[in-house]
This record gives sequence, structure tokens and C-alpha cells, in this order.
Amino acid sequence: MIELRDVTYRYPETSRPVLQGLSLIVEEGEFLLVTGPSGSGKSTFLRCLNGLVPHFYGGQFAGQVSVCGQDPVADEPRRMSRYVGFVFQDPEVQFVVDSVEDELVFAMENHALPQITMRKRVEEVMDQLDITHLRHRRVSTLSGGEKQRVAIAAVLTLQPQVLVLDEPTSQLDPQAAEEVLVALVRLNHDLGLTIVLSEHRLERVAQYADRILHLPGDGSPPLLGEPRQVLAQVDLAPPLVSLGKALGWHPIPLTLKEARPHARKFQLPNQPTFQPSNPPIAQPSVQFHDVWYAYNGREALKGISLEIAPGEFVALMGRNGAGKTTLLKQIVGLLKPNQGQVRVMGLDTRQTAQQSIIAHIGYVPQNPSALLFADTVRQELDFTRQSRGMALGGYESLLETLGLTDYADRYPRDLSVGERQRTALAAVLVAEPQIILLDEPTRGLDYRQKQALAAFLQGEKTKGRTVIMATHDVELAAACAERVILLGDGQVVVDGPTREVMTDSLVFASQVNKLFRDARFLTVEDVLGKAT
Repeated sequence: MIELRDVTYRYPETSRPVLQGLSLIVEEGEFLLVTGPSGSGKSTFLRCLNGLVPHFYGGQFAGQVSVCGQDPVADEPRRMSRYVGFVFQDPEVQFVVDSVEDELVFAMENHALPQITMRKRVEEVMDQLDITHLRHRRVSTLSGGEKQRVAIAAVLTLQPQVLVLDEPTSQLDPQAAEEVLVALVRLNHDLGLTIVLSEHRLERVAQYADRILHLPGDGSPPLLGEPRQVLAQVDLAPPLVSLGKALGWHPIPLTLKEARPHARKFQLPNQPTFQPSNPPIAQPSVQFHDVWYAYNGREALKGISLEIAPGEFVALMGRNGAGKTTLLKQIVGLLKPNQGQVRVMGLDTRQTAQQSIIAHIGYVPQNPSALLFADTVRQELDFTRQSRGMALGGYESLLETLGLTDYADRYPRDLSVGERQRTALAAVLVAEPQIILLDEPTRGLDYRQKQALAAFLQGEKTKGRTVIMATHDVELAAACAERVILLGDGQVVVDGPTREVMTDSLVFASQVNKLFRDARFLTVEDVLGKAT
């Protein structure tokens, strides 16, 4: 189905190939998971399969690629779209029209398919992905999981033989991610569709893959094999696998079902005393009092009241569309309450100029590219410091923490999604804001980079800075947040210490917490007796 022979590729204006002598074969009907550190070439490998590399990105390409008997290098991506359906990391970038049904028809119209064929295929893909009820909805009103399934349906209307997906769950809550993955598994099993998928959150998808292709990104040879075989050899592994390796469990568990027999025999360490911090809130950093907000008549926040103290690390969690991003935008002053009051460092956001508010805040939105405009990563950081009246330079340790030292003089928009995410983080954190707002900060980050980010944010917290993070990444929240605010339908559903909220939740809980729920452990370090 797919064969690469000695493929080497280098992007324009870069000195090092991102793919070097890559050779592999993917069998028909296989589910291949592509893993590796951020910037290791995962997205590049996927783009080779439909000709986006080198046709769209340019650069220098060598070697041979065969997909469904076609040569993507000789054929343009439009021709390859009959054979390869490509779903990007952000589904919104590939939507062209506004209604779901029109979006499904668009690609078929471009290929001049008969109307009766188009009608038949629309009905088929809607049934396959369980989106018939969305037929007449506007794409802009869909949740993240619904958008992802519509994007998959849109490429399936051309009946490709290979479906390629670039981090399809990176912006989805746990339940929506599960819905998308179940749909993919059904397509793989029922239709024999070959699926090639890249992902950082391996705890979500490793159990579904037939094989894993791990691209190390350090010049060493790639690893290709069954999931347990590959994950046993790499550091970038989900918590269950890391725990299994640390405790010598065999076979290494990929799912909670596989881990439970081992867990029942394991003698848990004495449970440390977990004391949630309750700092006195003499002057809260952030206050919401009965805040309501609506987009075009649709209520997004409904009577939100809460206080966040200086030095607190808070995770905002909840399903897509629960109101997390809206709440962050209220804090930074991009949105103003329709009713109620938001105060930041004692300032009423409705009566204070936004410039005065953002003097206290560092805000990283979901789309990191929105913050990037300078010619180099270094200039991005210098601009931030200069605009805040700070001395230039002095951020080498920050670059090292975020793994950006080697990219300091690169053009930010030429970087991978994960690298751009880290650049945006650095450009905000370099100003040393009193309040740090992060909206899905781990999109495109591998496990090692998430650990470094968590450690850095914990350091900022110890300096008295407030960290408020909207995230679907339950493992990150378990590792570093002390308080979780769970939102649902624009309201606060639960607000409490992370350990209590996660233990009481079936969806928003870490893998370790689900495995040792009675012990209320959250992380691998808890189980190994290394919790602090």
C-alpha cells in the first residue's frame, strides 16, 4: 500500500534534513501510529504520502515514494487526493464552505463526480461517522470533536484507500477524542481502510495501532514495530507504559484492562500526605462575580463566580465548548462581561484600558501563530521585553527550558506546530508576567517538553505568579495543577483540589488515577513513592 525507499528531505533554507534515508513498507489495512519528539519529522513524513512534500513546501527531495501504486512526487496533491485523504491538525484550516453538507460535497464537485454519486457518498460517510444529525449545521457552530469528524468525512467522500491524520485529537477533550478514535478504528476494521496517524498523546491511541513508527529526530535510525516493542525502547511513553517499565511488568500494559492484574499484585507505598494549599486570598489576582457572556445570543458563560489567589496553579477543564477560552479572554480583557464583574489585580476589566490589564498578564492563545510576526525567535523575545521596558537578552535559560536554543535565529513560521507553540510561550513568558494564561499549551509538545514546561511553570508559581491553564491534557493537569475548575455549559461544575476533582471524575482523570483510584494517586511518581 505504501512504500518509501531511502527518502531524504530538507526544507528550504535549512541546513539539516528532517528525513534522512527513511525506508519502510505499510501494508494494506494497517493502522500505523507515527510518534517522536516535536520537530522529528512526523508531519513531514505524512506530507510525503500525498505530495504536499515537496510540491507545496519546496526544498530538496531524494528517494522514492509509492502510495497505492502512485508516485506522489510525480503526481500533484490534487491527483493524489483520490487515493490519500489528509486531515490536518487543525480541521478548520481545510474547511471551505460553511454548512456541513456543502463541505462534504465540495471535494466531489471539484472532481466532477455525478450528482447521484455525490448524494450516495454523502449519506454513506454521514452514517459511517455518525454525523447525520449535523447535516444542516453551520461548521462554525460545531464542537471540536464534531469538526474533526466532519473533516474526516469530507476526505472520505472521495473514497481514498489511505487516511492520513496529523494529531487529530490535539485540541479535543478526552470524550471527544475517544469518539474520533473509535470512528477511525471502525473505518479501519469495517472498511479495511489504511490509516496513518501521528500523535503526541500516546495514552489515547497506542492501544489501537498495529505498529508504531518512531522517528527519534536525533539522527539515529527510526524504530518500526508492534506498539509494546517500540514503546519499551523509547522514553516518550504514556504513563501506564512508563509505570510498567519502572516496575518490571510483563507484558507492558497499553490499557487499564491490561494493567489491572499487575496493579492488584502491587504493594502500594505508604500514601504521602497530600495537603492542598489554601493560600489566604487577601487580594485575589483574579475575581469573577456573577459573570454572564453570550456570543450572538448564545450564552457561553452563565453566572460564573470564583476567586484565584496569587501563586495558585489552576487548570480549567471541561468539554469542547464548555467556556474555558471565553473565561481566559475575559481575564485578559479581550471580552467584557454582558453582566457581572471581572477584576484582575484589583482592576475592573470593563472600566480599565486593556493596555493597563495586559501589563500584568501573559496570554498564550490556542493558535500560537497569532503571536508570531518577527523574523527570528530571538527577535520575538526581544520585542516583548522592549515593549515592557525591559533590558534585551537574559532569556537563554528560558530558551533552553523550552528546547528553543537551536532555533533562536530561525524564522518562527517555518517551525513545526510544536516549535511554534513553544516560541509563543517563550515570547510571553520572557516578560515575567504576574498572571500567566495558557490556552491548550501542550498542543504539539512531546512528553519530555511537557515535563520541562510543567517544571518551568511550577518555578513561576513558587515566585508568586498565578498560572491559569485551560487544557484537555489530564496528565499535565495531574502533574502540576493544584486546583481544577471543571466547566460545563458555561458554568462551574466542580472547583477543588486536583486530587479530589480527578478522583471523582470518570473522564477527567489521569491514567494512574484510574488505575489506583482508591489510593488517589495521580502520577507515576506518586506510585513509585517519589511524590513531593
